[in-house]
Amino acid sequence: MPLNIDWQQILLHLLNFVVLFAILYFLLYKPVKAFMDKRTEHYRQMDEEAKKNVSESERIKEEYRQKLDAAEDEITAERKKARAEIEAATAARMERAEAEAQKVLSDARRDIEHERNKMLHEAQNEITGMVESAAEKLVAQSTTSEAFDQFLDAAKRGSVNE
Repeated sequence: MPLNIDWQQILLHLLNFVVLFAILYFLLYKPVKAFMDKRTEHYRQMDEEAKKNVSESERIKEEYRQKLDAAEDEITAERKKARAEIEAATAARMERAEAEAQKVLSDARRDIEHERNKMLHEAQNEITGMVESAAEKLVAQSTTSEAFDQFLDAAKRGSVNE
């Protein structure tokens, strides 16, 4: 043996190294690798769940946005409907008020015409009474022919004055 190399010692050391490697592989590497695989799988599942939750949140957010838009559209429609109802009610009240005003005006005109006719009738009755009293006075003062002549003269003067 040149250089003092003992092959048996080298092979024993190599065998010890292989045995140590095998023992370490089974005792440390496999459990650590299994732990790391579990951990990797756990984080992958968490990532998938997070992505699923994000997509679900986006879907729910979109649903709420659509519901909000629908509610806003409904509110707008209700406002338009209420505004139309208010305008219709206002128009109906205005028509009723105008009808009442026309009725009040027609009643007032009718009352005024009635009062006017009443006053004319009273004036005619008064004039008739005055003519009768004048005629009676004339008859009492003068003779019949003179009374008629005076009456006719008065009637002529009255028609000329008109």
